[in-house]
Amino acid sequence: MEFITVKKNVETDIVVKKSKFIAHLFYIESVEEAEKKVKEIKKKYHDARHNCMSYRVLGDNNQIIEKSSDDGEPAGTAGAPMLAILQKNQLVNVIVIVTRYFGGILLGTGGLVRAYSASLLKAIEESEKITKCQGIEMLVTVEYNQFDMFQHYCKNNQILITNIEYLTLVVCKIELEEEKKSKLLKDFETKKVNIKDIKELTKKYITKSI
Repeated sequence: MEFITVKKNVETDIVVKKSKFIAHLFYIESVEEAEKKVKEIKKKYHDARHNCMSYRVLGDNNQIIEKSSDDGEPAGTAGAPMLAILQKNQLVNVIVIVTRYFGGILLGTGGLVRAYSASLLKAIEESEKITKCQGIEMLVTVEYNQFDMFQHYCKNNQILITNIEYLTLVVCKIELEEEKKSKLLKDFETKKVNIKDIKELTKKYITKSI
């Protein structure tokens, strides 16, 4: 399964009739992480009247878990409209939390829907979107005199080196898309890429190469 998410966390704000709306769009990987972000924002903006949120997280068996909250705003004016926007933009593994500081002027239900929607849309507009796909993390051991060539091989084959340790040999953690695994193993066996050892660590979602 592939899904669209955000590369980095984004913070934006807008002012509507003297009410300030601060939007935080976070990348998350679990429901627990989503709930933790809500607690962090509520603590940071403890003096705000509302901290409304919506999230979509990829759960077990590729099921998307969704949740939203109006946090004291009239029902359906904040969480649900923001969740609909996340769905429309096909964003997964994200949570948006919009903090509202009341400016003294009532916005009405329609005004609230528009304000919370505009807050999220601005955050999405300013975010960098990426596609995640099923990948594999592997551990590779390379001779020092072969390391430059290995780096070049990785660059040409959309393999990401995520960690390097300079020990007796160079030990690298790499990430690659699942369908690229067979080519890497074949190139290893045929010595097309000169690697001392290679082993699979875990399956994980990684950023899809363009």
